[in-house]
Amino acid sequence: MLYYLIDHLEQLYQPPGFQAIRFITVRAALAAITALVISLFIGRRIIHWLGRQQLGEEVRSGIDAGKIDHSHKRGTPTMGGVIILLALLGSTLLWGDLGSIYVWTIIVATAWMGAFGFADDYIKTVKKNKTGLPARIKLVGQVSLGIMVASVLYFHPQFESVNTLTSLPFLKNLVLDYNFMSNWFDGVDLGWVIYYPVVIFIITALSNAVNLTDGLDGLAAGVTGIVALGLIVLVYVPGNKEIAEFLNEMNLPGAGELTIFATAMAFACLGFLWYNGYPASVFMGDTGSLALGAAVGTLALMIKKELLLPLLCLVFFVESLSVIIQTTYFKYTRRRTGEGKRVFLMAPIHHHFEVKGLHETKIVVRFWIITAITVIATLLTLRIR
Repeated sequence: MLYYLIDHLEQLYQPPGFQAIRFITVRAALAAITALVISLFIGRRIIHWLGRQQLGEEVRSGIDAGKIDHSHKRGTPTMGGVIILLALLGSTLLWGDLGSIYVWTIIVATAWMGAFGFADDYIKTVKKNKTGLPARIKLVGQVSLGIMVASVLYFHPQFESVNTLTSLPFLKNLVLDYNFMSNWFDGVDLGWVIYYPVVIFIITALSNAVNLTDGLDGLAAGVTGIVALGLIVLVYVPGNKEIAEFLNEMNLPGAGELTIFATAMAFACLGFLWYNGYPASVFMGDTGSLALGAAVGTLALMIKKELLLPLLCLVFFVESLSVIIQTTYFKYTRRRTGEGKRVFLMAPIHHHFEVKGLHETKIVVRFWIITAITVIATLLTLRIR
């Protein structure tokens, strides 16, 4: 909104300096400042309000038969994801180009899963129903969002020339075409048969992965913030024709507008960490984790970098994989021997390290460091191509 207002004033009166607002880098910087201010100052008021309403976390005195004691977290305000959403979406609406399909797609995707997460937190904290939103309802939200995002990326004219294409990491000048089956059926467009399931899987997997990672103070917010810093570069490159050509990357006109969103996400998470770092004054809850996961997945899909997600989001990937391995092996051994066995002391894997005796701050910082390394490795693939 402010972008359009300032741009209109600049066209009418041409005051000195106003033309700078046209640059994506300037608006990204303004979005970063706005997100940080909202997180720090409005966030404090929201936390105080949540505390007065006694909308705190219900934590058992001992998790998994007393292996970990998180009783000190009981009563900590949750639903703090509202702070992240206000900072992220508010900054994007203020400084993003609201005429861009890229901007509206990412806004809707984030708000959509944020709404489902908010409903889950509301049921748990206000209605005092520990089960929260039924898993099947969450799945409906994730699948429906996947269908919406896939439909936009597949059928909107903006993506017509690249709707079935995606970049292949580490391979120079090569892309994957999801419409490869058309060669078998006389050129019939069957790309959607592959593309829709891929989009649904990525959005569902990422939103669940961030949700699983949100188990220690500052873990999910810190990892997501670092990932977002990498995404700032990844979304800016394809939107800049000269840079994209220099790096042999796919040029996606208009994708540069996502830089404002990615920057706002990084600094919204940074501001949230002011209160969410150990010992946390607030938890993001599903409101934040589901929304952030959907945002990361949608960003990667829009810039055709979804195949880089296992490297970029390695911590999220390992957290989810640890739960899958633990659950699968437990069910398998119980069926074979009558007694379920575990691979990890506890899952997700951050709890495994807690049971081994590591303090949660040490686990969190190490996971941040790992994420920083994987983000740098992801950015190096741009030049490798």
